[in-house]
Amino acid sequence: MGRKLIILLTVFIDVLGIGIIIPVLPFYVESFGASAFMVTLLFAVFSFFSFFSAPWLGALSDRVGRRPVLIVSIASTAVGWLVFAAAGNIFWLFLGRIIDGMAAGNFPIAQSYLMDIAEDDKERTTNLGLIGAIFGIGFIIGPLLGGALSQISLSFPFWFVGGLATLNVILAVINLPETNQHKDKDKVISFNPLKPIWVSLSDAALRPGLLAWFLFGLALAGQHSILSLYLSEAFGFSAFLISLVMGGTGLILVLNQTVLLKKVWLKYFSESRLTLNFLFVITLGFILTGLSFLTTLMLGLFILALGQSVLRVVMTSQITKHGNPREQGMILGTLASVMSLSMIIGPLLAGALFAARINLPFWASAAFSALAFLIILGENRKKGQSASDVSAQELEIAEQQMEFSS
Repeated sequence: MGRKLIILLTVFIDVLGIGIIIPVLPFYVESFGASAFMVTLLFAVFSFFSFFSAPWLGALSDRVGRRPVLIVSIASTAVGWLVFAAAGNIFWLFLGRIIDGMAAGNFPIAQSYLMDIAEDDKERTTNLGLIGAIFGIGFIIGPLLGGALSQISLSFPFWFVGGLATLNVILAVINLPETNQHKDKDKVISFNPLKPIWVSLSDAALRPGLLAWFLFGLALAGQHSILSLYLSEAFGFSAFLISLVMGGTGLILVLNQTVLLKKVWLKYFSESRLTLNFLFVITLGFILTGLSFLTTLMLGLFILALGQSVLRVVMTSQITKHGNPREQGMILGTLASVMSLSMIIGPLLAGALFAARINLPFWASAAFSALAFLIILGENRKKGQSASDVSAQELEIAEQQMEFSS
């Protein structure tokens, strides 16, 4: 099996697991007598541990190589899911998510691996574009699979993903070679996840983008962690019906990234224009979703799926495009760490707000995305740049960078 296929399979299983857990997790956890806040706490505990592990593992892969770090990370995913599936009480649920989070470096290391094996810039862009496509496919299949497998038992979807991850470990050990030809054996690795974030924030040019990225993450994390509970509470949706809704949003994400991103968004809009427009769009999407009417719910979810899939690409590109190849793993790990930080705070806040009133998490997400919009708008005005000012050459560079970051 080709090494590129192994990497894409790794990303697919990660995303598949996320897709499966979103519609099924609330019902599975509630079977243990847990509250809605406990559901969001399970989302947050994984993010808490991945916040510490992702940048450290990314930097470690720069030093010792991608292969050993990636194999350990995949193995932790397998063990984590199997423990979660076999849980007899809430303690074991948390232990499963902690094990997975303690070595959650799959995604940034996979990105670094695909950059290593690329023979030229075009292939590197193509390789990383494949990750965006795999991400979307996983979010179509994952929720649908989770809903279908949950008809057998609520734990069966997690056994299924754990088995896939175990197979992935075996395939990686047998087939995956080392690709990092720029190992920095003298690299000093910090165990402080805040250090690379602080270094990035000290750069005035990066600071606005990172703050907006964090707020964007808060908005998404709050919505993702509470959506299944909201659909169940406000509309009486079952796990299977929720999985259909999630699969539909995943389909929108795939179509957006594989077709519309290149043929529409990047063709007619500049990077800064896309960022501002879609931050405004998702703010509207959060508001519509929280109105508790079925029509506005579907419209809001459509808008959110469309907007966030573009923003993930555009906002990531603004940070990664100037990365040092010798620091690529650390940079991507730092981005994952920032997102993990938002995914610690976002679910906890959403869970508390949901307990007070089921609509409040969506109003909070709307506020976060609106603030991110204002930050980017203020930075553009500060630089004296119009959101529509972009030359043909800059547009071509932006397009390449968007594909690279997806």
